[in-house]
Amino acid sequence: MIDQTDLAGGFSLPATSLKMNRMGYGAMQLAGPGVWGPPRDVDGAIAVLREAVESGVNHIDTSDYYGPHVTNQIIKQALHPYADGLVIVTKLGARRGSDKSWIHALSRQELIDGVHDNLRNLGLDALDIVNLRVGGIMEPGEESIEEPLTVLAELKRQGLIRHIGLSNITPKQLSEAQTITKIVCVQNFYNVARRNDDAFIDDLAAQGIAYVPFFPLGGFTPLQSSALDASAAALQATPMQVALAWLLHRSPNILLIPGTSSVVHLRENLKAATLRIPAEVLADLDAIGRGQGDQ
Repeated sequence: MIDQTDLAGGFSLPATSLKMNRMGYGAMQLAGPGVWGPPRDVDGAIAVLREAVESGVNHIDTSDYYGPHVTNQIIKQALHPYADGLVIVTKLGARRGSDKSWIHALSRQELIDGVHDNLRNLGLDALDIVNLRVGGIMEPGEESIEEPLTVLAELKRQGLIRHIGLSNITPKQLSEAQTITKIVCVQNFYNVARRNDDAFIDDLAAQGIAYVPFFPLGGFTPLQSSALDASAAALQATPMQVALAWLLHRSPNILLIPGTSSVVHLRENLKAATLRIPAEVLADLDAIGRGQGDQ
């Protein structure tokens, strides 16, 4: 049930010249297993990136701690010099331990070094958008983000960063951040089953701020997964396509960054941008996460 009218459209970030197609691409899976080291098939990774851009994706989400360094180097190899209008969004706030662990990297020097690593490995003079990632593995914390964000705001004034976003944060942390610098996007864990940010998304939409959910199929219970499978079967689509299409229907400020290292899966994901969900199926999907909104 694919409608050829593109339902995804674009979203202009507040007070910027950046207009991003709502269906983007996340580069995390281009690194090797465990987001560590090079992929088994570098040529395949390059092909995925090139096909994504050729298909209309103009928003790539990455980080220099994927690999580490690997995904950014592959993006540069595949796409540099970058097409006009291509927005590369990276993130800071973590680094990889020699044991492949994920470690906070929020000190002043770590953030400065991270910006320069991203610039070098992507082959850029300035980073379009940098998301400051804080909190735990999946959940935001309650800590002040003033200290690390002040460093990014300084790097923005120096011209190394054009715009700043936040990842894994609470509404309270956003309010704190907005006293320091302009925030153009928020990236949090959210999907049809995981609805904690419902009110937050609506507030961001009212402010014109983009919301970028990660893990579109993460955190489902078996019952929720079976309900999603049933909706997907009714639409003759994959569960991932339905989960992505539901997010596009959820709010016009939602931008998607599904990731894959497969051209076949990339094509499947992009089809979600044209998947129409009838009202009765939409109601079934909404019911999956009922009661999971802000507590």
